[in-house]
Amino acid sequence: MTQHINDDVAMTGGGAPVPPASDAPASSSALDNPVWYSLRSAHRSLARGDERALRYPADVSPFMAVADDHRGEDWERLAELVGTDPVVLVNPPADVPASWVRVRRLDGLQMISPENPSDATPGASATAITVLGESDRAEMLELATITKPGPFALRTGLLGRYVGIREEGRLIAMAGERLQPDGWAEISAVCTLPEFRGRGLARLVMDEISAGIRARGDRPFLHVVATNIGAIRLYERMGFSVRRPVQIDAYETR
Repeated sequence: MTQHINDDVAMTGGGAPVPPASDAPASSSALDNPVWYSLRSAHRSLARGDERALRYPADVSPFMAVADDHRGEDWERLAELVGTDPVVLVNPPADVPASWVRVRRLDGLQMISPENPSDATPGASATAITVLGESDRAEMLELATITKPGPFALRTGLLGRYVGIREEGRLIAMAGERLQPDGWAEISAVCTLPEFRGRGLARLVMDEISAGIRARGDRPFLHVVATNIGAIRLYERMGFSVRRPVQIDAYETR
């Protein structure tokens, strides 16, 4: 897929789940460290680690994070959590250990939806959109493998609500929710099979996910590759605006 940040780092391992309490700032500053605040709130049941360093299970998401007020020993704790996996960070702090070797970098943009949803103009179509669940996992993974919308594993669907469009029984498009800091939810895994592009399906599934996020009182945001001008223009038409540049780095610990 071309719309969102793409990183195909595969990961394994992890620790015991912990039930951290939410400590997200009241403002949008939680979006500066979205993985941390997602694991400290909506995704606390998935969190592996402790109050200083956290990660998702490898078969859910490759992302991990340290606290905003992290100390040197927190990097050591994170390295213990990942084992032989790469450390994958969103907006890595400047004090990442010098001994770690960056093996991948991806530059993107973080975009947020308008505070007033009436400022966004939804698409309109009679195309049937269905909610995707556990029985659809294999098809969801197959679609993501073909279209490459970003990190997607067998249990990524646990991160939130996912919807799709089928044609003659085949899953041809989908979108869902990923990071969820308090008050926010990321639209992610937006993808359409190449032969079905140009029909506005990505917009339809995005509108459906966005409406669900709004209905529970949260605000949508997303990440997009900085060079993906076509996707950025689509998101701007949907009312999204750039909040900040983002960087996703993968490191090998030494």
